[in-house]
Parts: sequence; structure tokens; C-alpha cells
Amino acid sequence: MAGPLAGVRVLEFAGSAPTAFVGTVLSGLGADVVRVDRAPGTAPGPDAPRPPENPLSRGRRSVALDLKSPEGVEAALELTGHADILVEGFRPGVADRLGIGPNAALARNPRLVYGRVSGWGQQGEWAGRAAHDLAVLALTGALDTDPATGDPVQPPSAYLSSFAGGANAHVQGLLAALHERERSGRGQVVDTALADGAALISTLIQQWREVPGNHTVTDAPHYGLYRAADGRHLVVAAIEPRLYQNLLDHLGLTGTEGLPDRSDPAAWPDLRALIAGRFATRDRDHWVKVFDAVDAGVAPVLTAAEAAEHHQLAAREAFVRIGGTLQPAPPSRFDRTPADIPGRAPLPGEHTAEVLAEWRGLS
Repeated sequence: MAGPLAGVRVLEFAGSAPTAFVGTVLSGLGADVVRVDRAPGTAPGPDAPRPPENPLSRGRRSVALDLKSPEGVEAALELTGHADILVEGFRPGVADRLGIGPNAALARNPRLVYGRVSGWGQQGEWAGRAAHDLAVLALTGALDTDPATGDPVQPPSAYLSSFAGGANAHVQGLLAALHERERSGRGQVVDTALADGAALISTLIQQWREVPGNHTVTDAPHYGLYRAADGRHLVVAAIEPRLYQNLLDHLGLTGTEGLPDRSDPAAWPDLRALIAGRFATRDRDHWVKVFDAVDAGVAPVLTAAEAAEHHQLAAREAFVRIGGTLQPAPPSRFDRTPADIPGRAPLPGEHTAEVLAEWRGLS
């Protein structure tokens, strides 16, 4: 393995999307990630059919263990004894009942960074409840009423609390604990709740809404989604005056008599209609050509396949093919310790014998 986390061994217990996201991120940084899957009826053969490639399963090996058997628990603890990081996303109390909770794991390996990521955390009356993204966003204030419309904010299509708020925050906590271990020589438990992360990432918008008379930037006509003549879309994010002036210039709106003042929220409906009317006169790719070399905060709404071919993302090599499937590349680039392209997703239990033999041979 190559990358800044080369040599770091991670044990990921399968079972939740946030833990899978954490494993994918750490693998993309070069860590040796081993996922513990439920033991299947039989071990997969070399010709076993593979499911469609999934970015949240790539770049790791898989061992299959029966955690309801003493032998499976002992094997898990044996692997834990050689791990630097353990990540589990069980509901509170489950890992302890299985015998792989923090007390058992840290007794086996005092240097272990034990990560637990859950929806509501380990405390409180809701700790044991299911925590789907929409419920977490609602409870933490991220969907609070938009002052411009009086309606709750529409939730994003991405799993904002699960990935951006929860899993990414958990990765930060794990790496911070790993860094601290270099000074103390001791591991610790890192407890991250999706609700905590969702509350943090919505902080700015919450503070803005609390000021009487304020509007969110997403209410403004110079920050929104517009449909082109062919039914495809572009976004406008022309917040700065220079970008906004470039937008008006290239839409042919500069000098328009009676042009609504964007500093007056009362004029926003008329301004939005005017901008929308101009975009609706030509197809999306026409506007792509108009604005590609102009810094006006205008960008086309692309499919994943189109995104991979866009010159900016192609220059970053932002997408790679893994197992024949186009996937986002790991986002961080390192000039001195570049990481390898992640390998394809393993079959459950594909590497059981290999990993057990390899890790048992470690000192």
C-alpha cells in the first residue's frame, strides 16, 4: 500500500453506510482496511459473481466471521490486537453484547483507536433509535424554515448528515486520536454522532437565519438553478459583484431599462424571472460555451459521465475506473506520498484465510 497512511491497519465492521464511508476514505489515504463481514454459508469461489462496483466497498479486503460464536469473536479480537484503528457503527450496546466493545478491544490492544459512529450517539433516550439522514437533519435544525418562503428547507439529495456531517467528522477524530497516540502511546475511544456533525455543518446558516430580516443566499436570484431551452440546467453562484456583473454582461442584461436591483429582496422575483427568461432562450451547451472562460459563477448541471469528461475535473483526474465502473477518485492529492488507485470491492469473506494468516504473523 502507498499513501500517507501506509502501514496503518484498520478493522472495519460492516453494517452501516457511515462506517463504509470511513473505510473508503481511510483506504484512499493508503491504510490497509479489512472489513469484517457476516460469515456466509460458504466461502466465495474464484468464479463467484461480483455485484456492481460500489465506491463504499472498494479498496479493502474482507474477512467473514460469525460474531455470534465464541470462535468468531475470538478471531475478531485477535485481529483487533494487531489493528491501529477499529471502526464500528452498531447501535449502542451491540458491540459490547457481542464481546467486541471498547473494554474488550482495548484490553487486547491498549494502543487501539476505537471508533464508534452512530446516528444519535451513545447517550440519550434516542440513542438506540434508527437515524436516517432526513430525521437527523430535521432534528438538528438543518431544515429550519426558510424566512423567504416560510417553508422548511428542502433536504439535499446527498446524505449530508451521514457522510459530510458524521463520517467525515469521524475520520477527523480517528486521525486526531492516531496523532495523539504518538505522544501518549495509548489508544482511546472516538465517539461520533451523525447528529453532532449535522448540527455543526448547519451552524452558519442557522446563525444567519436568526438575524431578523435576513435571507439565505439560496433565496437570491444570483444563487440558484436555471433551466435552459433543452430542459437541462445550469447553476448561478454570482455572489461577488464582479461575478454578478459578468453574469449580466454575458446574458445581455447589462443596461436593461428597469433592471431590478439585486440588493432589494423585494425585487428578487422579477430579477429571477428575467434571468430565467434569458437562460430559457438557448440550450445548456450554448451557455456552457458562453460562460466557460468567464468567471461568473455559472456551471452546468452534469451527469457523472459528463463530469468525468469536463476539462477541469479531467485535469484533476477526479474520476477513475475501478472494476470497469466510473467512480470518484480519493479527493486528497499528496506530492510526496501519493496513494494508489483503490482496488475493486471484495466479495464478503474473500480474504478470510489470507488476512488471518497475515495478521497473525505480525509481532
